Amino acid sequence: MWEPSPIYPDPSIEILDPRFLKYRLFNAAVERLATGLRWGEGPVWLGDQRCLLVSDIPNDRILRWDEETGAVTVFRKPSHKANGNTRDRQGRLVTCEHGGRRVIRTEYDGSITVLASHHEGRRLNSPNDVVVKSDGSIWFTDPHFGLLSHYEGEPAEQELPQNVYRIDPDGLGIAAVAENVTGPNGLCFSPDERTLYLVESRATPHRLIVAYDVTPDGRGLANRRVFVDAGPGGTPDGIRCDVDGNLWCGWGMGTPDLDGVMVFAPDGTAIGRIRLPERCANVCFGGRHRNRLFMATGRGLYAVYVNTQGAPGG
Repeated sequence: MWEPSPIYPDPSIEILDPRFLKYRLFNAAVERLATGLRWGEGPVWLGDQRCLLVSDIPNDRILRWDEETGAVTVFRKPSHKANGNTRDRQGRLVTCEHGGRRVIRTEYDGSITVLASHHEGRRLNSPNDVVVKSDGSIWFTDPHFGLLSHYEGEPAEQELPQNVYRIDPDGLGIAAVAENVTGPNGLCFSPDERTLYLVESRATPHRLIVAYDVTPDGRGLANRRVFVDAGPGGTPDGIRCDVDGNLWCGWGMGTPDLDGVMVFAPDGTAIGRIRLPERCANVCFGGRHRNRLFMATGRGLYAVYVNTQGAPGG
């Protein structure tokens, strides 16, 4: 049974490299905010509403955690097996749907706009994670995970390769920017948006986090390279950058030596770790100053204050 640490500093926040010392707050500990999920994913902070949304894929719902009261309520059900969430630069919610096989935007009045459901006349697989660039373009991954079972999607034949896509800022065009990726999963931009990080969650023999240069016109990717080889059992999933360019990665495979969050410096060195009692699927930064790391896990939601801020666009 998990219990919060009664002492400071919290021993579950581990220093792997001296560079991580500046990011650990001495008197901040990991907190559990919610339980009872079946598979938590896609956390996104809504600062104007002081709340966090998190997908619970098998339960076909998006939950809302309220910062002021700590209450957990249903934001949307059914959610069409929603997975990744983010906000665009106008504050509208953008969501990837495994079940719906589409990327949608929730308008200010609550209505739904479909941003992407097909590419070159064929249905998307199961959009997974999504980020928004400062020019308003929307980038998302499209693995086949939601086509494999009723648990996280709807079984169906795969019509497209597993790609990464970019939706134009006006929403009128969609293009594949990385094709035939081995299980494209979490993605995020570096703070200067010159680099896109991408999790290849079915790469062999180990999962990888790869990096691409964003082309000068901001519309494409080039120069793929391995940023992190996760090694035996390593399981990067959702990822987000802080303002210093460090990569905070959901991690784990249901074992104490893996479960939690791994933090990598811009040179790819593992500098810190946050141990959790269960696998962490995805993360985001939130709170008034974007200095609170929210961690969506298999069965719950956790948070910890850190001495940095999340980069915009996650």
